Amino acid sequence: MKAWLSDSDLIELAPGTMLEQGARLPKIKAQIPVNTAPRRISIFGLGYVGAVSAACFAKVGHTVIGLDVNDIKRQCFREGKPPVVEPGLGEMMQELVQIGRLTAVDDVQQAIDDTDVSLICVGTPSRDNGSINIDIVCGVVAEIGRAIRNKKGSHLVVVRSTMIPGTMRNTIIPILERESGRRCGEGLSVAYNPEFLRESTAVSDFFSPPKTVIGTDEPAAGDQVAGLYEGIVAPVFTVAFETSEMIKYADNTWHALKVCFGNEIGNICQALNIDSHELMDVFCSDTKLNISPTYLKPGFAFGGSCLPKDSRALTYLARQLDVEAPILSNILPSNRIQIERAISKVIGFGHRNIAVLGFSFKPGTDDLRESPQVELIERLIGKGYNLKLYDASVNLSALTGVNRRHIEQAIPHIGSIMMSSMRETVESAEVIIIGNASPEFRNIEALIREDQIVLDLARLWDTPKLGARYVGINW
Repeated sequence: MKAWLSDSDLIELAPGTMLEQGARLPKIKAQIPVNTAPRRISIFGLGYVGAVSAACFAKVGHTVIGLDVNDIKRQCFREGKPPVVEPGLGEMMQELVQIGRLTAVDDVQQAIDDTDVSLICVGTPSRDNGSINIDIVCGVVAEIGRAIRNKKGSHLVVVRSTMIPGTMRNTIIPILERESGRRCGEGLSVAYNPEFLRESTAVSDFFSPPKTVIGTDEPAAGDQVAGLYEGIVAPVFTVAFETSEMIKYADNTWHALKVCFGNEIGNICQALNIDSHELMDVFCSDTKLNISPTYLKPGFAFGGSCLPKDSRALTYLARQLDVEAPILSNILPSNRIQIERAISKVIGFGHRNIAVLGFSFKPGTDDLRESPQVELIERLIGKGYNLKLYDASVNLSALTGVNRRHIEQAIPHIGSIMMSSMRETVESAEVIIIGNASPEFRNIEALIREDQIVLDLARLWDTPKLGARYVGINW
């Protein structure tokens, strides 16, 4: 058996966790279900994720065999001793070893022959340049493939190690098919099942997860993986391999961003003698906008009278206080990149006649202040494009005050390029830009010719019928 390492040889507690000497770890409160169709599972890698997964799968009724290149970890498993520190894991392992549902071996062929599902939980450490090293995963996959070649009957291989999108399809599956001599769907099934276990609460997280994500091309394989979690209450998402691989990165980067955002707000609060925890308690109580899906869907840049102005003011305040706030300071530059992205897409189309439907910063309003759509229009006009605009919510004669001054300064001749109907706006266009999600624009499909391109900045349709003529800003 070639040398490979488990996903973690480190013992860590969550940030801020402090345990006094002799203190008892908290009991696991999650309800533990019983699986009515137990499977035989082999788990490769008995570090943090592997050890917790092995014990928890065994707890719900599966029979689990663990493998690890580390002799000490295998011996720990045989004796019911956890190889990592995790509340509740030790008692569970003792019980499971005694009743014969949990053990460890050092022979890959034996593990494959004695089980019908293999979970890969080995490490993907960072290289010096920041890329991930999947050599360990590839080595284990090759060993499993060779063992499957010598096995009678089908086998399901499930990867849990964190890997960048495309790794399963472009690397892992080809290795498995080559080494096993089988094709996916023909005695070999493959899935990706990322884990969402937090150290120090991993056992509880396993039995009460936020979600279960399964990436596969085979519906039957997805059903088999979902069956492993029978009785565990959580939404199950069966998606493409690439989506399942990317979700772990989206989750963890979001968590990292939240930590740094909270810290930057806290640093500014401390400089102003404001109780940052009291402030964030109020912030987090807002589950309509702050702690919610709101504003998290990919789309175009933000605008309006509040977000740009207040982001600018807060970063200026941080500079005045000599407080470094790199995340806050890069919000507006990041926002501008979305405008540049739209411009680049329009340039790439190679057409000069452009129609823009909706140029207020969101539907149902005539607010044009710092509208990214207005800046996009201004930039395209400056580059010599021919534009026609339509927005039923914008009536130039009714605009007043700052709103009117803003649009007159940005697009002085806007009156000459505004149209009174959607049909009139798009009829001579080569590229049609959907600027906001006004419901009226959903009727555009009937007006579009085969030679016209639609650039959607608002995700107007989840399933557009326009085929290759449809381009999303970032989907």
